Amino acid sequence: MKTVSLIAALLVGLTAVPAAAAAADQLPAVACPDTIPAETTCYGGKDSNGAYYSIAVPRNWNGTLVLHAHGGPDLGAPTQERSVDDLKRWSVMVSEGYAWAGSSYRRGGYGTQMAILDTENLRAQFTRSFGKPKTTLLHGQSWGGNIAAKAAEQYKYDGVLLTNGVLAGATRGYNYRVDLRVVYQYYCGNHPRPTEPQYPLWMGLRKDSTMTSSGLRARLQECTGIESQPQERTAQQAQNLKDILAVTGVPERTLASHLNFATFTFRDIVHNRLGGRNPFTNLGVWYSGSHDDVALNLGVERFLADQSAVRDLSYDSDLTGEIKVPVLTMHAINDPTAFVEHESAYKASVTNAGKARYLVQTFTQESEHSSLSNSEYAAAVSALSTWVHTGRKPTPASIAAACPAFDEKYLKGCFFEPGFQPNSYESRVRPRIGAYGWPALTEFQAKIWQRFYPNVGIAP
Repeated sequence: MKTVSLIAALLVGLTAVPAAAAAADQLPAVACPDTIPAETTCYGGKDSNGAYYSIAVPRNWNGTLVLHAHGGPDLGAPTQERSVDDLKRWSVMVSEGYAWAGSSYRRGGYGTQMAILDTENLRAQFTRSFGKPKTTLLHGQSWGGNIAAKAAEQYKYDGVLLTNGVLAGATRGYNYRVDLRVVYQYYCGNHPRPTEPQYPLWMGLRKDSTMTSSGLRARLQECTGIESQPQERTAQQAQNLKDILAVTGVPERTLASHLNFATFTFRDIVHNRLGGRNPFTNLGVWYSGSHDDVALNLGVERFLADQSAVRDLSYDSDLTGEIKVPVLTMHAINDPTAFVEHESAYKASVTNAGKARYLVQTFTQESEHSSLSNSEYAAAVSALSTWVHTGRKPTPASIAAACPAFDEKYLKGCFFEPGFQPNSYESRVRPRIGAYGWPALTEFQAKIWQRFYPNVGIAP
C-alpha cells in the first residue's frame, strides 16, 4: 500500500477516469490566431480535469491529426494562452493541411504520466467531435519529446515526431543540472547563503522558500556578473563564471535557465511529486575543467539518491525504447537546453529493445531549443506521414533533399546535416554510480577520492 500511495503522490491524480464525453456540437469555437491559415476553424476550452486545449481544423484537412505535447514543465497554473501559444508556434502543421490539437495539461509542475493522460483525453475529445482521424501523429517538443516518446510506449499512434526532445528520461536526463546545482554553490555560496536556512542541494530549494526567478538571477549576477559586459566583471566574478561553465558544459546564454530549472523544477519534483525524497546522486562523479579540480571535488556537496524516489521517477518518465510505429526525431546540433546527446541515449534505448527499424534521427545546424525552421518541421512531418502511409522508411539524406521544396513556401531555411552523429550521452553528462557504473578515474583521482570518502568503494 505504501508503494501505491507514493506513486499516486507522484502522479497527482493521473489515474482519474477521462472526462465524460461532451456533445460534439457544443465544442466551443474561438477566433484563430493570426498565424493560422484563412478558412481554418479553431476551438478552445477547458476539460473537466482543468486542462485547457486548442484545436485547429483547416478547410482542406487531409484527415491526419497532429496531437501536440508541449515542453516545460510550466510551474504556474495552466492557462488557455499556453495552448494558443503552442498552436501559433506550430501553425506550420495547419498550413500543411493537418488538424492540430494541444493541451495545456491539468496543472503546472512535473508529471510525464499526467501530461500523457491529458493528451489522450484531448485525442478522445477530438474523435468525439470530428470522428476518428484517418491517421494520428504525435508530436513532442522539448520535455514534450519525453512525454510523446513515453506515450508511444503506452498508447497506439500511427507515427511520432520528436523535436529537440529530452530523451534520456528524468533519472539521468537532468544529471547535468544536478552537477550545475552543486558546482554553482561551491563557487558562489549564495544559494543558500550562510545566513539562510540550509538544505541539501538535491531538493533544488527548500519547500517554503519565497525566492523568485528574478531573485535567483540577482544571485547569479552577484556571483558571476553574467549580465554585465566581460570588462565590467570583477576578477572573482570572471573566474567563477569561467569555472562553472567549464565544469558543467552549460552554455553561458542558457546558464540562468538551467539554474532556474535546477532550483524551482527540482523543488517541484522533490517536494510536490516525490514527498520530499531524493531521486538524484552525484557520488562518484569527478568534476573537471576548473582551475583547481582537486579543491572542487573535495569541497562540492555529495549525496546519494533514495532508490524508491528513483523508482517512482523512472516509472513516470524513463524510456524503454519499446516503440512499435515509425518514430522520427529532429534535433538542433547546438541545442543549448536539451543537448543533442539526448538522441544518443534514446537511440541506445530503442536499439537495446530491438526496435531500431522504427527509428530515424535527423539533425540540423541550428542553435535554438524552443523551435526550429518551419521548413524543416514541414519536411519532417511530411516524411513521417509518407513513411506511415507507404511503409517506405526515409533517411536523413532524403529528408534533407526534400526540405528545399518546403522552404520555397516558408522561407525559413533548411539546415539538415545528414552525416552528423552525436557522441554518447555519457560523453556530455557525467555518469552516476548504480545502473551506469562508476566513472573511470585516474589513479591520482581515485586516491584523492578514497582518502576523503573512505566508506564509499570505488574502482579506479
